[in-house]
Amino acid sequence: MNLATLPMAYYSIRPALNMFSVGNKERFMSRAISRGFAMPLLWAPVTPIVGIVISVTDVSWVSIIPYVVPLSFLGLGMDWLLGAHKSKKMLDPVQNVSVHETAATIEAGQLNSPGRVIQIFLAIIIFIVAISIAESLFHYSFLILVSLIVIPFAFAWSLFLKKGGEFGSQLLKHFQMFSVSMKDQFFIYLSAGFFISTINISNTNQLLYDWIMKFIGVAGVETFLILLPLVPLAFAFLGLHPAVTLALMTEGLDLSAIGINPHILTVAMLAGAVSAFLVGPYNATLGLMANLVKNTSYKVSNWNITFTAFYISIVMGYLFLLQVFTG
Repeated sequence: MNLATLPMAYYSIRPALNMFSVGNKERFMSRAISRGFAMPLLWAPVTPIVGIVISVTDVSWVSIIPYVVPLSFLGLGMDWLLGAHKSKKMLDPVQNVSVHETAATIEAGQLNSPGRVIQIFLAIIIFIVAISIAESLFHYSFLILVSLIVIPFAFAWSLFLKKGGEFGSQLLKHFQMFSVSMKDQFFIYLSAGFFISTINISNTNQLLYDWIMKFIGVAGVETFLILLPLVPLAFAFLGLHPAVTLALMTEGLDLSAIGINPHILTVAMLAGAVSAFLVGPYNATLGLMANLVKNTSYKVSNWNITFTAFYISIVMGYLFLLQVFTG
C-alpha cells in the first residue's frame, strides 16, 4: 500500500471536493493527503524507513509503538487545528442542482464503502499483530520478518475475500514490473550502503563520532536529541534521502558511550525522516504528489512548510519531555 496510498486517496476523494467551495482544490488535496500519509510513517511496519531505523538502533518494533503512535496522532491533531478556522468557509451556501446530483452519484457509488474500509482496517490490525508475534518468537531482523510475511499474508487475505485467482495474476504482473518500478529505491539504498562502506574504510566514522562527542560535551545530550530531527530535514533539500542521511549519522554514533536512550534516538530519527518526507522536494512522496496535482515538487513542498515547522517544534518538545522523564 505505502506510496500507492497517495493516488488511491487522491482519485477517490477528488471528485467529492467539487461539492465544497475550496479556493485551491489541488493545494487542499496535496496538503491533506501528504500529511495524512506522512504521520503513519513513524510506526507503519511496512515502511522501509521504520525498518532501517530500528535495525540501526537495535530496538524492537513493538517497544517503540508507545513512543511514536502518540506523536503520529499529535501531527494529525495539529493539522486539524490549523485547518479548523477555514472549515466553516468550505461549504458553498449556494449549491445548485448539479452539485446535488454529483453528491447523489457519489453516495450511490459508495454504498458498500463503509464495509470495505472496515475490511482494510481489520487487515492492517491483523497484520500488525502477526508482525508483533513473529518479532517476539523469532530472532530475525524486522526487515526480514516483514519481507517474509507480507506476501503470504496478502494471499491469505485474498483467499478470505475469495480473490485468490486475481491475487495470483496481479502478483505475477507485479514481479514482472518489479525491477523497473523499484529502480529508484534500489539506487537510494545502494547509495546508502556505498556511503556507509566508504565512511568505514576511510575512518570518517571516527571523525564523525569525535564531532558528535564534542558537540554533546558542549551542548549536552538533550540538546543533541532535540536538534537531531533537523539533520535529515536539512539534508533533504540537498537531495539526500532520509535513509541515507540517517545511515551516515549512525555510523558516527556509539550509543553505549554517549548514553542516549535508543528508543528516544529512534523517535528522533523517525520524526526527522517524516519531516523530510513532507518538505524534501527530491523524495518520492512529494514527487508523486506533485504529479497528481499537476504542479512542481517545490510548490508542494512550499505548501507543507508551515505545517512542518509547527510539527518539528512539537517533536522537539516531545523529545525533551521523553529525555527528562525516561532518559
